[in-house]
Formats: sequence, C-alpha cells, structure tokens
Amino acid sequence: MNTVSADPQLAEPYLLGWLASLGLDVDYVRAEGNTLYYLGESGEEIPVLDFAGGYGSLILGHNHPEITEYAQRLIASQTPVHAQFSRHPYANDVAVALNRILQRELGTDENYSAIFANTGAEAVEAAVKHAELDRGLRLAELRSRLAENLAAARAAVAGGAAVAAEAYRLVGVEAGDGAEGFEALAAEIERRNAEQTGRPPVLLTLEGGFHGKLVGSVQLTHNEGYRAPFAALATPARFIPAGSAQALKAVLESERATVFDLVVEDGTVSVAERNSPVFCAFVLEPIQGEGGIRVLSDEFAQEIQRACAEVDCPVIVDEVQSGMGRSGDFLASSAMGLRGDYYALAKSLGGGIAKTSVMLTRQSRYRSEFELVHSSTFAKDAFSCSISRKVLEILEADDGAAYRTVRERGEKLLGMLEAVRADFPDVVKDVRGRGLMLGLEFHDQSGSGSETIREAAPLLGYSVAGYLMREHRIRTFPTASAVNTLRFEPSLYLTDAEIEQLDGGLRGACVLFRTHDGAGLTGTAAEA
Repeated sequence: MNTVSADPQLAEPYLLGWLASLGLDVDYVRAEGNTLYYLGESGEEIPVLDFAGGYGSLILGHNHPEITEYAQRLIASQTPVHAQFSRHPYANDVAVALNRILQRELGTDENYSAIFANTGAEAVEAAVKHAELDRGLRLAELRSRLAENLAAARAAVAGGAAVAAEAYRLVGVEAGDGAEGFEALAAEIERRNAEQTGRPPVLLTLEGGFHGKLVGSVQLTHNEGYRAPFAALATPARFIPAGSAQALKAVLESERATVFDLVVEDGTVSVAERNSPVFCAFVLEPIQGEGGIRVLSDEFAQEIQRACAEVDCPVIVDEVQSGMGRSGDFLASSAMGLRGDYYALAKSLGGGIAKTSVMLTRQSRYRSEFELVHSSTFAKDAFSCSISRKVLEILEADDGAAYRTVRERGEKLLGMLEAVRADFPDVVKDVRGRGLMLGLEFHDQSGSGSETIREAAPLLGYSVAGYLMREHRIRTFPTASAVNTLRFEPSLYLTDAEIEQLDGGLRGACVLFRTHDGAGLTGTAAEA
C-alpha cells in the first residue's frame, strides 16, 4: 500500500508512523464516487470503499464528473484566482444562491451577508470575530448613552431636580443632599459601569463540540487534548452540557452583566438597571461530528434560541460538517427550528475540489465595518466561487432531488446499522445520526478476554478502521473525540452494494469482539 521513497519522511513523520502501525498508511492514486484506489504490487488498481468521505466534504463524491469537467473548463479559460480588491460577481452569485436556500428553509425574507474564507475553522473564527466587533460597537453605543444620560442627570440636579431615594439604595450608596449626594451616587455608578463594561467577552458552546484547531476556534473545541496546550492564547469558552436547559440558564445568569443608567423623569432622577453586552456568541453544531455524531434535540436547540434572544447573545451555527445537504436538509439546524444569526459552511461547498468556506451573517446584525478589518488572500476567488455555485446548482436541481436522495440513502444505511446493533447488542452500544452523517458506537472493550483488544481499547475505533481496511477494503475512521464511534459520511450516490459491503465488514468486526479474537482484529499472530 506504500510508495517507497529514498527521501527522508519530513511531512508529519510521527503521524505517518502511527497510521502505518494500523495499516492505514495508504497511498491513493485515483478517486471517483465513493471509491479510492491504490496500486497493488503488480501495479494494478485496488479499490477501497470510502465511508470517511473527506470528513463530510464529499456529499457529491470524489471527482463528480459534472464538477471536474466544469473545473477543467475554468482552468482552460484562464479563470483568475488572484484578483483581490476588485469586483467579484461570482462571489455574489454564490451569496445570492445561498440566500435563496436559507430563506426557503428558515421561512424568512431577511438576507444574510457573506464573508468568504478557505476552511471551516476560518469561517467559524470569522463569525466569532464579527460577533465580537458587533459586541464592541454595541458596547461603545451603550457607554455613550450612559455618559449622555449622566450629563443630563447632573444638569437636572443642578437645576433643582431631586434624586429618588430608591436610586441610592439600588446602587448601594448612602443617600445625600443636593449636588454633593448626587456626585457620590454618580461616582459609584461610573465605577461599577466601567467594571461591568470592561469585562472580557463570554463565549458559550456545548460539551462535545468541535469547531476547529486554530488559535481561536480550538478554544471552542471541547476536547481538552486539543485545547489545553493553547489555553493562554485566546479567550476560553464556557462549555454547557448538551440538552441541559438548567445548566444553560445557570451559565447565562452567572455571566450576565448589567449597568446602572440615570433617568430623568418628571423632575426626578432615578436609576435603571440595563443589560450590558458581555455575551459574544453561542457557537454550536446541530450534529456534533467529532464529538461522536450526536444530534442536538429540537427542544434544546429551541431553548438555546429562546435563552440567547433574552440576553441578546447571537447564535453561531457551525454547519461545516452537517450542512450542504448532508443531513437530508440543506441545513441540519433548520429542521430543528433553529435560526442562527451566523452560519459557517465549508467542506462540501467546494465540491470535493475547491478549498472554500463562507460565513453568513443575518442582515439585522451585519456590520459593514467588518469588511475593512478582515480579509484572506485566497478567499472569494473566481475558481472556488464558480465551483461552489455549480455544487449548489446540483443540490438544488429537480426541486431538491439531492436532499430526497440523502434522506432515502441515509434511511437505508441507518437500517443496516440498526440491524447490526440488534444482532450484536453486546458489542454495539448505539447507532445515531441523521441523513448521511451516521455513527456506530462500540461498547468499551477494556474488559475483553483478549489482551490485544484490551490494549487497543483506548483507541478502539482506529483498530477497527485498520481491520476494515485490511480485510474488507473499507475506509472509515472514528470520531476524534469519541474514539469508540465509527463515522459514516459517504456521498449521496451510495449504492445498496456498498451498504452490503460495509454490513459484512462491521459484522466481521463484531464477531471478533464477541469471540475475543485480538489477532483477527489487528492482523497479528494469535495470542498465546
């Protein structure tokens, strides 16, 4: 499976060695549909059924013929890639097409402005950056209003207005007479308001979530192994258990920031308590990918929507892996009744060829200033945008036939996985997901009668992936933060024969666990 080279291995050599130990260090030379090919010892092509699907990047499969033909035409016509700081009508075409789809699924006529990027993590970070810019501008507006109202109250007191006794009690200052008493009140209000408006932003997200590994996005990723080494570089997030409305309420209440505002009415100065914009954003995946293919419940999604609206915390919906039709709807979140202030899309947006992503912001929150402080060399180029537009055309063709196909194929695949679970309840713990984003979780094998299997238990899914590759020519991987769960994210062109091939491979693995056959799992010599 390997291409032998005399050159030193300098490109991630540790990772390559680990893949080799599992039999996953395959050098693929060709790809089409749901199949990858490597060369055998005699130079013949050997097919491998790909259920990893580029971690959700291949809803239309490898090298979709319509997309590859279009890409070749774009290159042959010398389509510009680097034409930054110029008009980009092709980017607007993608934005308009995305808006049509979002408005249909969300049942709204509000537009979403588009900021293009290159990867999912960049799209998430762009959304967080925009949300923080918006928060900062709202904070500046609040400070300005507070200052204006303070000045108006000061002038009113100088003109003989009284200060309500309740104002002193609310602020915690001993009541005083006239201007002197007012200034003591004003000083405490200014001190407290400066403290509250100077608090760092609060980012909220869910336990089990994955939003990237860049400096900012990794702090939104729950896996501590990815996050902890870089904790000092960015604002940490507050992680909330998925499904716990009580925990959500408690966090929102504990992090809430308020300020005192002076109000002059009918010749009396009083104090009103107002919310200060401390919440930057709530970032979530409607279907957690790396966290084990866990679908957010409709009820909790709507509770997040309601609770965030109450405290004016924007919701960033990370549809990088679950979007683009993978769930059976263009947005997995739309079927949950969740409407985001921001959306992050990537992966299948590039049609398996282009590296592109987009961050969408609802018009009522959009700040045009963001376009002057955020940019990317490779974002919004003609080639990537043209490919994205072609992908959207294919998904939307025939009144959304692609989404219906995803639902039908997903039901067939899910039915097979459920049948495996029913036949091996002692081995398979759970099957879950939606559309063509499905997961199968094995029971913990640390108590296996096989020493080999016990040793493999901490990274069980990778050992199963090695077995499936070696014995069944099936490529899939576990979810990175829940390694007992295998993920299945094939294209919508998944065939019954391909489902049957996976069925045989999974049943073979289950028999090995049931019979404690460690040698069969790893392909090593039988245990003594």
